Amino acid sequence: MATIGNFTKTANGFSGTIQTIGLKAKVTISPAEKRGDSQPDFRAFVGKVEIGAGWARTSKGGRDFVSLKLDDPSFAAPIYANLVERDGQHELIWSR
Repeated sequence: MATIGNFTKTANGFSGTIQTIGLKAKVTISPAEKRGDSQPDFRAFVGKVEIGAGWARTSKGGRDFVSLKLDDPSFAAPIYANLVERDGQHELIWSR
């Protein structure tokens, strides 16, 4: 597991930065308009460009988190990560 982003909760979702070896971007994660159960709860944006979607989840221990799928033409494959709260901050944790 690796932390690839740090976010703060805002009135309209989350705001923060994702940084990997090949990417450094300011990202907003905003609530999405759901049209069905399988639709995402959140959309992730760099500026006005959508880079992913997220689903609200609850861990077995009862902690809420957002499961995200991020993609960009520069990625070799989509990135799957979880946005979790730790000590009042939100970390984007990636694992393969």
